[in-house]
Amino acid sequence: MISKNQQHINNPCIGDKGLSAGAVVAKAKENYKKAAGGDLDAIDPASPHGKLIKAELQAITDVMNEAQGLINEKGKGLKGFLPAVYARQVTQKFNPAAAALKLTAPKNYIRNQANSPDKWEDNVIESKFKAAGHPKGQHVSKTTTFKGKQAFRLILPEYYKESCLACHGEPKGEKDITGGTKEGAKLGELGGAISVVLFK
Repeated sequence: MISKNQQHINNPCIGDKGLSAGAVVAKAKENYKKAAGGDLDAIDPASPHGKLIKAELQAITDVMNEAQGLINEKGKGLKGFLPAVYARQVTQKFNPAAAALKLTAPKNYIRNQANSPDKWEDNVIESKFKAAGHPKGQHVSKTTTFKGKQAFRLILPEYYKESCLACHGEPKGEKDITGGTKEGAKLGELGGAISVVLFK
């Protein structure tokens, strides 16, 4: 939603952008229903799954509430509230004791070193997600150890959408609106991954 509304967010002529925490959470629930065929509100909030969903939605709510002043600032163009910034802030807010969430990417597409893939993430990205035979969108999971604890790990590929290419597309090497360097990415190309750790 942040990616699709980037021009709207950066419009200096409009104050209230209508991107409240409630609106973003509602869109997240709508997207989940389309993708998974189920209702987030129907998940038992006392279950491990329900607790994680609650923590994630709370993280989204906190980030969007804190960003309202910036998003709705009239007279200012580029706000710096980019999809990658939003995602990083949400992962930082999402901090239940039994889980961890991270946004990462292929090493050649990393801009913020804090998002660099660890050894397992990098191996999955390079050997699975980039492989011609890997089904697009299919996650990879494994029960293993993470930071000395038994954990279930899952990583989900993310692909460049049209709205991503303003900053990450062509021509490669050109400066984007943030002053970063465009990677020359193509529509539908693997651009990142969401990595989840659930401690046992």
